[in-house]
Amino acid sequence: MPADERFAIAQVTPFPWEQHHEVNRYVERLSDELCARGHHVVVVAPSESRELIRESRRRIKRLTDDPEAIFEAPGCVSVLGVGQSLPFRRGGSVSLPLDVSRTVEDLLEGARFDFMHVHEPFAPSAASAALRHSCSLNIATFHSSSERFLSTQVARPVVERLFGRLDGRSASFGATRDLVERFFPGSYRVIAPGADLLPAGGGRAQGPPEILFSAEEERGALRLFLRALRRLPTELDWKATVWMRDPGSSTAPPQLPRRLRERVHFAGPANGSEAQHLTRATIAVAASTGTAPAPQMVLRALAGGAVPVASRLPQYEEVLDEGDLGLLFEPRDVITLAAQLERLLSDPQLVRRLAESVSRAHPRLEWSRTADGFEDLYRTVAARRHDTGGKPAVRKRLTRRDFIDVDLHMHTDHSFDCATPAATLLEAAGEAGLGAIAVTDHNEVSGAHEARKLAEADGGLVKVIVAEEVKTADQGEVIGLFIEEKIPRGMSLQETIAAIRSQGGLVYVPHPFDRMHSVPDYEHLLDVVEQVDAIEVFNPRVAFSAFNEEAERFAAKYRIVAGAGSDSHVAAGLGSVKIRMRDFDGPEEFLESLRDADIVRKRTSLLYVQALKFIQTKATPAPARRRTARPGAGARRAGPGNK
Repeated sequence: MPADERFAIAQVTPFPWEQHHEVNRYVERLSDELCARGHHVVVVAPSESRELIRESRRRIKRLTDDPEAIFEAPGCVSVLGVGQSLPFRRGGSVSLPLDVSRTVEDLLEGARFDFMHVHEPFAPSAASAALRHSCSLNIATFHSSSERFLSTQVARPVVERLFGRLDGRSASFGATRDLVERFFPGSYRVIAPGADLLPAGGGRAQGPPEILFSAEEERGALRLFLRALRRLPTELDWKATVWMRDPGSSTAPPQLPRRLRERVHFAGPANGSEAQHLTRATIAVAASTGTAPAPQMVLRALAGGAVPVASRLPQYEEVLDEGDLGLLFEPRDVITLAAQLERLLSDPQLVRRLAESVSRAHPRLEWSRTADGFEDLYRTVAARRHDTGGKPAVRKRLTRRDFIDVDLHMHTDHSFDCATPAATLLEAAGEAGLGAIAVTDHNEVSGAHEARKLAEADGGLVKVIVAEEVKTADQGEVIGLFIEEKIPRGMSLQETIAAIRSQGGLVYVPHPFDRMHSVPDYEHLLDVVEQVDAIEVFNPRVAFSAFNEEAERFAAKYRIVAGAGSDSHVAAGLGSVKIRMRDFDGPEEFLESLRDADIVRKRTSLLYVQALKFIQTKATPAPARRRTARPGAGARRAGPGNK
């Protein structure tokens, strides 16, 4: 894959875009960096702005005529407001957006993204809706290191199935990775957020050292900070600023003692930005008890050159390199917090040493490093996609061939769950107008060999592909097309694929994601996706159409050649789905022909076909089943006139 390949990426946040939330800040800065590198980025989020929502929906409707309607000019991030959301708690619990799911679905039906990058994709949210409807490669980033009881305990099986659609996973911090991995096992890359570097000390004036508290955490953190200030010795010279994003909150609380009122000032955006206050501060305090930590605020403090004093939460410890870049105290421990502040106020040498360590850490705080991490992750995942070019010379040769109808999945009485003789199958194939069939008995090739021999004796009107549906040890079933020798059951998926390849066969994955069958799960498929030649995107025997839709999405996102088959266990089901493709000779021509094939579905009652299967395999006595077998080509089923 070219190192300079540019992607179309949707960055989806569950939080209203107007909210000053750490996830939104992460999405905004990452999107800016990616756009600056030439990627096309759209931010998808709930919104509190009705005007933004109306304009976004108009742009989504225009996708039918203009595929670029949702993108801004190169280098610019586009923001789509996909609906309003109900209020959410500061701790990060999001309510279900009332009108988001339909708008997200409309967006993903009309737009074509290489990546759907969802942040905190826990249901119900805009991010989970995007993951549910996505036909793109899916990347998830988890930010919070606090457990979500509903998702990890109550609805865990449902969440696991949703997360099963992920093609790549990342976490903002190691603590986040450890938490999420415990409940939802997988491979998570830690890609930490960055911070915008500020001129260290550029705004610091002569006078007493300034302590800054940015009220980005829960309210209890501010109370803890003020209690710690009360414990500082009166002879120490210092001043403190509490910066609040809400302008209406920038007044001193009435319970603040008079002696502190002269030293503690409350400020808001009207008095200068948080960044401006950080450049003036000597010390920055983060005192969360774990309810709503703000690790990005600690990173911003480092970027501004302030020395952090933070509660000993896993995310804060990680940001501060276990105390190398600042001082720590146990959560809720006001005595230790006051003591750490006193140390810094009393020891300028300690402040200087820590400030020098902070300065040396600045290069790894840049957002460009975060963008580097995601570009590498995107390219790693995208490299798994198949080359759609195929073999042009072979495809050109096939244009001179006639079209035939093909069924790639069926069984004979050589399968343990089928009573249809090979002769009966061939007769039914001819009546259905099929030009080729793949006989895919369970863990056996003898039925396919018998069918091919009968077909050749009958003039070769129906071409038979010898195949086998092999049961792996614990990773579902896989079909080997164009093989000659039986492949034993019970091997791993990788070993089974290797056995198919060793015979020059093609690897064809049947009914993936059909949880009523034995199937490889999403993670197992990701391990072998480069080795899969084709995938069954339509099987009329699946109980729920969503299983076929999931297979179609998987094939589309990885650009895998799509196939289909009736999975017939009775002759009546043969040809219920056909593939119209150019005639072929051998696996190479077959695969190239399949790239341009059309899937033609025929309505057949699943209940009727399943009933016939039951009657033939379970309800019919063995002697009667044997009468359906025919000794040679041309024989017919036993009936009133054929006894």
